[in-house]
Amino acid sequence: MSPITLIIFVAITLLLMVSSGVVSFWIIRSIDRSKERDGNSRAKEILRLANQDAENRRREVDLELKEKAMKQKEEMESHFQALRQENSERESQLNKRQAALDKQVEDLRGQEKLVENTQRRLTEQIEEHKNLNRELAAVTERQKQVLYELSGLSKEEATHKLLKDLEVELHNEVGSIILKHERQVAEQCEQQARNTLLLALQRYAAAHTAEATTSTVDIPNDDMKGRIIGREGRNIRAFEKVTGVDVIIDDTPGVVIVSAFDAIRREIARQTLGRLIADGRIHPSRIEEIFNETHREMQAFIQRAGIEAADEVDVHGLHDRVIGYLGRLYFRTSYSQNVLRHCIEVAFISGLIAVELGFDEKLARRCGLLHDIGKAADHEVEGGHPQIGADILKRYGEPYEVIQAALGHHDDPKIDNPYTIIVAAADACSASRPGARRETLEHYVKRMEELEAIATSLPTVDNAYAVQAGREMRVLVDSTKSTDESAAKTCRDIVEKLTKQLQFPGEIKVTVIRETRCTETASNRAAHSGGGSRRENRGE
Repeated sequence: MSPITLIIFVAITLLLMVSSGVVSFWIIRSIDRSKERDGNSRAKEILRLANQDAENRRREVDLELKEKAMKQKEEMESHFQALRQENSERESQLNKRQAALDKQVEDLRGQEKLVENTQRRLTEQIEEHKNLNRELAAVTERQKQVLYELSGLSKEEATHKLLKDLEVELHNEVGSIILKHERQVAEQCEQQARNTLLLALQRYAAAHTAEATTSTVDIPNDDMKGRIIGREGRNIRAFEKVTGVDVIIDDTPGVVIVSAFDAIRREIARQTLGRLIADGRIHPSRIEEIFNETHREMQAFIQRAGIEAADEVDVHGLHDRVIGYLGRLYFRTSYSQNVLRHCIEVAFISGLIAVELGFDEKLARRCGLLHDIGKAADHEVEGGHPQIGADILKRYGEPYEVIQAALGHHDDPKIDNPYTIIVAAADACSASRPGARRETLEHYVKRMEELEAIATSLPTVDNAYAVQAGREMRVLVDSTKSTDESAAKTCRDIVEKLTKQLQFPGEIKVTVIRETRCTETASNRAAHSGGGSRRENRGE
């Protein structure tokens, strides 16, 4: 390529570049101007839209305010309407009350007039009756004077005679009526009581057994005695220490005797010894093991016996400790009568008597079942079994009637508690029925004579009577040979002699009675030549 061509090419190129640059500049400038015009127009549009939106918002706010104002106006109008209606109702009520009051006022005025007329008539009648009474008094006085003149008696004498005759007549009539009713009531009470007891005893017909606690253990041979004693007596000492009983091994063949005052402990020891003999292994550790096992079984048996007794008489809700005490009565006897069977029998008889008399049968059975509960603990606690039983029942929340039945079934029962009387009667029936106690008549009579002989051996005692099957002594002392203080000493002396000279179960209540009795006899002196009086001092 020639230089000229190159220069022309370069010039043309530069020219094109310059022209293109100028064109680009104008294009860019035109674009900027168009953008500027578009921005102005957009801003104006935004301002226009904002003004339009503000105007719309203002209109909406105005509409809302108008609506709220209209709504408040409607609410105020409805409130005012309710107030106007309420005022109208109150006004009508007030008008009605005013009308009623006006009517009451009119009625009161009418009643006042009626009362005034009635009062006026009554005043007139009272005045008329006063006049009649004055006339009647005058007539009566004239009649009295005529009677006094005819009879020849004064007023006081006639009054005294009349009252005396009336008193004698009324006294005779009252006395005869009282005696008549007393005889009728006594006959009815005796007949009803006899029928009630007989019906109760006839309806209760259960099998009666008296379980005697066995205190002997059979052994297969006499060599077993040596094994029971052990080397140098260690087995028998361990057995007595663990069981708390005395083991008597004598020359009696085939028998070992277990002795203890506690029947339950004696029974546990008997069963323990029997198991040891059957097992053949007799040594201190084995003795303790068998004893603990037997003791657990015995406690379960006692609890089961108490539950069965309660179920038999349909008594429920007893405390577990009360059931335990009840089960312990299975091993207690009184005059060879099993105490648990005795309590069940008393419960049945009490329930039947209560039905006949119209009392609560279930409560009567509960009282009868628990009346001797104190005998289960009388060897552990001081006092008689009635008080011990009442304390136990009170401790475990038994009803008042049950507690009083246990406390007073041997003493004079309280009249305000009929269940105590029912239980006392049932207890006497159960204890005195034929076959209840295996005590012979000769032995019974001998024991009663011994009790009475001990009491009559004292110089101040006139008579002594054993009652309640030997549970109580009634002692009559001579009032001329003793005083109240010496009578108390006589009672204590009798108790001491009974304790030292006799062996008896339970307790014996001794009552010493000292009385001075005066007797006079009145006689008619017109019919007899004289009368007499005497003074008698005796114990009763």
